[in-house]
Order: sequence, then structure tokens, then C-alpha cells
Amino acid sequence: MADVLPLVEARLRTALGEPDARAAVTFLGTDRIEVLRFQEGDIIRYATLGMSAQPMSDPTAVLADPVKGPRAELILSIRSGVADTDKVLRPLAVLAASPQVEGVIVAPGASLDVGEPLWPGAPFTSVLVAEPGGLVEDLELDEPADPVHFLPLLPMTPNEAAWKRVHGAQALQERWLTNGTDLRDPARTSVPLD
Repeated sequence: MADVLPLVEARLRTALGEPDARAAVTFLGTDRIEVLRFQEGDIIRYATLGMSAQPMSDPTAVLADPVKGPRAELILSIRSGVADTDKVLRPLAVLAASPQVEGVIVAPGASLDVGEPLWPGAPFTSVLVAEPGGLVEDLELDEPADPVHFLPLLPMTPNEAAWKRVHGAQALQERWLTNGTDLRDPARTSVPLD
């Protein structure tokens, strides 16, 4: 099968324009993960490149299928000029490497936690994985490979993450919507959860 990453990067460029910066991180025993930065007005979008090179596989499977299985890249959208969000590159690369390192399947509704602020002073240590298809369309691959999904990440405060574990992703997203929460605000506080 052809290398997936040039196709993924082309899809990102078509949807988001030319990246104005890119960084690469390699973790021991994993493929290289790049993070591309796209600026559009006052919004910065960080997109991973490398997570979709291999399909994610069930950690209980005896052998990982080299072709079939879900593929994804992660996209984080943040308002610029409020915080030093460029430090999110390494935590994003860690999240993108988690399928290779920990054998997890990253899917909508999942919580991903990096155990430290996403960037210096950030009120968030985790993200909620949202549904794909809004900002960047899925990238269809030749059969039998699954398409690449571009999964938006929504930063969560520790309180929101704990509330989501009890009530579910849908309930948290409804709470954000009801309260008009600006999920792109890098300094926002937790949504009212009582």
C-alpha cells in the first residue's frame, strides 16, 4: 500500500492552507510524529502527522493487521495571542503516539490525558476527542484500508474530565453548548457542572 502520510498532509493543506511551522518528535520504539501549525486569523490549528501511518489495533489482538483498522490524526484549534500554546507540540505528539506506545484506539468520545498542562499555565491536562468530518473531511484510502479520520480535540479542565467520566462525553458537550463555552479560549475556566 502507498505511503499514507503524503496523502494526509495534502488533505490537511487543502483544508487548512499552508502550515507556518512544523515540528517532529520521535519516541523510543515509535514512528516519527510531526505537528503542523496552521494560522487562520486569530485561530491557530495544530494537526498531527504520523499517527495515521499505521492502523490502530485492538490491544488484545494477537497480531496487529498492517492494513485494516481505524486511522486518525488529531487537530487542536486554539485562539492565538492569549497563551504560549506552541508548547502544546510535545503533548500533542505524545497523544498521537499513544496508539503505538499504549495500544489504545483513539475514537470520538474518548478522553486523552497528558498528566500535565497542555502548555505552560494551561488550565487543561486532557482533551475530549470529538466527532470527525467538520473541519477536515475524512481521507478515503484504497480498500481494504479504513479511511483516515481527522479528530478534533477539545481541551478539558480536570473538573470537566472528572464530570465527563461520570456523565459521558455527550452530556459534557451539551453542557458546553448550553453555556456558550468558547472551546478555543486557551484561558477559559471550567463550565458550571452543578
